[in-house]
Amino acid sequence: MTTSSSERGVSLGMPELPAPDYPDDVRARLERDAHEIIARYPDSRSALLPLLHLVQSEEGHVTRTGMRFCAEVLGLTTAEVTAVATFYTMYRRRPSGDYQVGVCTNTLCAVMGGDAIFEALQEHLGVGNGETTDDGKVTLEHIECNAACDYAPVVMVNWEFFDNQTPETARRLVDDLRAGRQVAPTRGAPLCTFKETARMLAGFPDERDGAVEATGSAGPASLIGLRLAKGESPAARVVHPRDGGPHDEAGDTAVHQPSPSEHLSSHDAPQDTSASDPAHPAGPVGDEGGQ
Repeated sequence: MTTSSSERGVSLGMPELPAPDYPDDVRARLERDAHEIIARYPDSRSALLPLLHLVQSEEGHVTRTGMRFCAEVLGLTTAEVTAVATFYTMYRRRPSGDYQVGVCTNTLCAVMGGDAIFEALQEHLGVGNGETTDDGKVTLEHIECNAACDYAPVVMVNWEFFDNQTPETARRLVDDLRAGRQVAPTRGAPLCTFKETARMLAGFPDERDGAVEATGSAGPASLIGLRLAKGESPAARVVHPRDGGPHDEAGDTAVHQPSPSEHLSSHDAPQDTSASDPAHPAGPVGDEGGQ
């Protein structure tokens, strides 16, 4: 295996070339934002995570210039900043697309079709895991579980949910993103570019004209267990077509929703036990009165 001259330099202990600095106007703007972020914390080094999001919002990934900037404004070494930037997967270390398209391939999403979706997108986009399309619009990647198993298989774009996907809907999704057509997540906030998302993760408000505030929350599929545990009998859940196309209530399919007395699992509904049913106490094991 061959090595580049820069790699040979590192192996020989030669100093790494200094990172270029931001232009004066960019640095002045970032310094103002950085001081606002730092002021939120009693200890300045606690601001490192949002500062990394800030520099990521500038160039779309965390560059050596960005890490040096963070080190300088926080009084840290570049090694300390690099250790954090390389630990968290939300910080990109190389140029990536406007839209980070992540396909969950953990167990449930995989068996529900996540693997098929990922393979379809690889072929459709002509990229592999962690690679970006030639137009710089889409970066495709595997993602770990995002706690949306009840909507499997799930695709996330810049960490917004697109639930109950299929290879067909996922292909349409990335085509729309690349064509600049408006795309709405299944739930949650409106979709932003990766740079816009990074700035909001740094702690700044959404500055898009006419941006809609974040809406939605956990859906019925996520909350059914909680409602059953409370003794409620929720209305029948409506399952929308998985192709993501237009639909009306007449075309929806209502599925049976168990009553509180029907146990989906030991976690889904109250159980009549000695602890929950005082009328039928159970004594200790071996106690004749409790047999």
